[in-house]
Amino acid sequence: MVEAITAVRFTATFKKHYQRLPPRVREQFDRQLGRLLEDRDYPSLRIKKIQGTADIWEGSVTMQYRFTFTLADGIATLRNIGSHDILKNP
Repeated sequence: MVEAITAVRFTATFKKHYQRLPPRVREQFDRQLGRLLEDRDYPSLRIKKIQGTADIWEGSVTMQYRFTFTLADGIATLRNIGSHDILKNP
């Protein structure tokens, strides 16, 4: 990833899936979101582009939970969040 993240947007899908997460996972994601904004290369985020996609990235909340996003003009649009299975349909 080259550009810095200066803002975040949330899709309706992301918001719906976020609300369904266990409270502990939501808290962990909130911490990871802060790290994403401060330093996208923070080791526990494990940010990488999803293979087979043009512009979709994934990041880690925990070893079991992931989030996906796109990045354009410094704005990260958070698309989905959930167990590792979300990567089957990013």
